[in-house]
Amino acid sequence: MNKNRKLLVDELSFTPSMKILNEDQLTAVHLATLEVLEQTGVCIKHPQALEILEGAGCKVDTDRVRIPSDLVEKAISTAPKSLTLGNRDDSRQIVVEGASTHFGAVIDCVNYLDPDTQEVSECKSEHVVSMTKLCDRLDNYDWIMTLGIARDMPENIADRCVARMALEHCSKPVIVSCNDSESLKEIYEMALLCKGGEQAFKNAPNMGTLNCTISPLTHDDHLVEKNIFAAQQEIPIVHYSGMQLGGSFPAAMASGIVMGTAESLSGLVLQQVINPGSPFVMGSFITIMDMKTTVYSYGAIEMAMMVGGMSQLAQRYGIPFFGTAGCTDAKQVDVQAAVEGSLQDLVMATVGGGLVHDTHCWLDHGSILSPAHLVVGQQILSMVKKFARGIDVSTDTLALDLIDKIGPGGTFLMEPHTMQNFKSVIYPELFQRTMSQAPGVVLEDTLDDRLREQTLELMKAPALNSLPKDIVAEFNRRQESWIAD
Repeated sequence: MNKNRKLLVDELSFTPSMKILNEDQLTAVHLATLEVLEQTGVCIKHPQALEILEGAGCKVDTDRVRIPSDLVEKAISTAPKSLTLGNRDDSRQIVVEGASTHFGAVIDCVNYLDPDTQEVSECKSEHVVSMTKLCDRLDNYDWIMTLGIARDMPENIADRCVARMALEHCSKPVIVSCNDSESLKEIYEMALLCKGGEQAFKNAPNMGTLNCTISPLTHDDHLVEKNIFAAQQEIPIVHYSGMQLGGSFPAAMASGIVMGTAESLSGLVLQQVINPGSPFVMGSFITIMDMKTTVYSYGAIEMAMMVGGMSQLAQRYGIPFFGTAGCTDAKQVDVQAAVEGSLQDLVMATVGGGLVHDTHCWLDHGSILSPAHLVVGQQILSMVKKFARGIDVSTDTLALDLIDKIGPGGTFLMEPHTMQNFKSVIYPELFQRTMSQAPGVVLEDTLDDRLREQTLELMKAPALNSLPKDIVAEFNRRQESWIAD
């Protein structure tokens, strides 16, 4: 045996990583965030929240709440350092902590792109259901959100109806967007039915909720009431900021990270004062305003940079994070959509984006739901996840004995080691690796053709995970009562 062999261990693993901010920059952003919360404060008008926060030591001046730094630090210290989400039956769980990354599907969209006809129409219940079933089938999506806005449902209950569809037709954890605490209560009760009771829910929740501040630095009453209810029931809550550079925060990326963090941490303070240890996820959807078009750009590289920087800050705090990737401003599933979305995916996977939402589901800066984009995302995410796992170095993967056995000029094609390991690489189902066609031959099989065919085939497949009939019947009864009310 070569003397260098003794330097080898059984296995050496390394996860590729990226940093947007260095340690000094993170410290500066953190201190600036504390200053914003203590000196500028946030706007809250909800009487109960004002009473709670003033009692905890905040300075309350009418609707302006200034939060002392020590209270922010205390809230950070009491927040759980990890969040475990589970499928309905806990057959699969995801643990959100540190620099982990778990990709999930989209939130609300008003329109729908038919993968067959390429026509755009209003998003309706049938589209939400088909997207939810599709996402349940695609294994590179670890969790989902409420997939679209059912515009055929009464506006005041559409959020509950869409959440019901997500819980019924997908077994993966669901993060819901809902209007108010009453809707959250109804959705929570449905999640308990799916999960099998409160204790099973607390062990590995199959549902969480989403809160987004009104930037800059404003918490409306509905948001506050959801925060209070979630804290009391220990429902995981994602508190995130969706701001525009030059619009709702100054035209500098660092200030966006500061304000986004301040908005999220102000929600954390209220939640932890109410119920220390209640599950919380710090979130970010910060991007730019394109000054040429006034569009809130979903494909901007600056968004990936700011969300990535805020993710690093969450990792320093030890708080689970809610990131963003797979987004695009493209109007259809094209090269622009692939470039913008996959670059964001890679940033989140290597920075550690936590619960990464919006991944390859919508187009046109968040307005069009697209099944085909979801299927492209399945392929892209398989490659991104492979990259993020890195390269294992071990006695087996170095294969020194095999190299010595075959020697110069040989081939490894017929070796058992090759047969044991060749499937560890990615073999795309959608992308082509065939030999080049002869010159002058018209290319008939295009990516668009394959994507359309594969998407339609997947959408026709039977549902993977159906709820018991008695729970579906209870869902129907509840929905009928909402409509009647």
